[in-house]
Amino acid sequence: MPDPSPTCPAPAGESRDPRERILLAAGKEFAEHGYEAATVRDICGAAGVNVAAVNYYFGDKQRLYIESVKHAHEERLRQVPQPEWAPGTPAADKLRDFVGSLLERMLGSGQAPWQVKLMMREVLHPTEACRELVEDYIRPHFGILLGVLDELAGGELPPSEVRRVGLSIIGQCFLYRAAGDVVAMLVPPGELDAFHTPAAIADHVTRFALAALGVAEPLARPHSDHVPGRVS
Repeated sequence: MPDPSPTCPAPAGESRDPRERILLAAGKEFAEHGYEAATVRDICGAAGVNVAAVNYYFGDKQRLYIESVKHAHEERLRQVPQPEWAPGTPAADKLRDFVGSLLERMLGSGQAPWQVKLMMREVLHPTEACRELVEDYIRPHFGILLGVLDELAGGELPPSEVRRVGLSIIGQCFLYRAAGDVVAMLVPPGELDAFHTPAAIADHVTRFALAALGVAEPLARPHSDHVPGRVS
């Protein structure tokens, strides 16, 4: 039987780190089958490790699930990182960049990767993994968005209103991930291809938010299909 220790040989083409292999296999299994139906035996088989490896690295199946959800989010952030801005970048462009990268992580290239599928399962049916995901990743990123919105509003809106606008932005983006098939049924195909790409949606959501804030500041950069951190 394979040794669960870090010296366990890796299957061809995969990470040599057994813990990393388990997280990858677990994420895919949990994304496809859900927490209850996914089994430790199947996960360890896919990872090429002994079933004792889950206890060795994670303690139990529940902790493995939580870590696999967080790992999935980390992977998407590596693929599409949060934008960074040079001093003096207009706040409207910051907002456009933020929304663009968020949509790129959610929608990818038209086909959701397993990481997004796993996180969608967790967001729609939250467990303790969702709480840790929010505290470790989502809340800090939301704070960046709120900071940009507050900058746009000149600090004149109460925090509750800034949060409400921020949640509206997230909601508009989330619609395309959670109900993308319904959107495709409602919108003519030509219009869908022209006006509902991630870049076009990002432009629209940004202008929508600027109007909600009563900001007339235009986007300094023209529409583009490129978003910061996008994997080409």
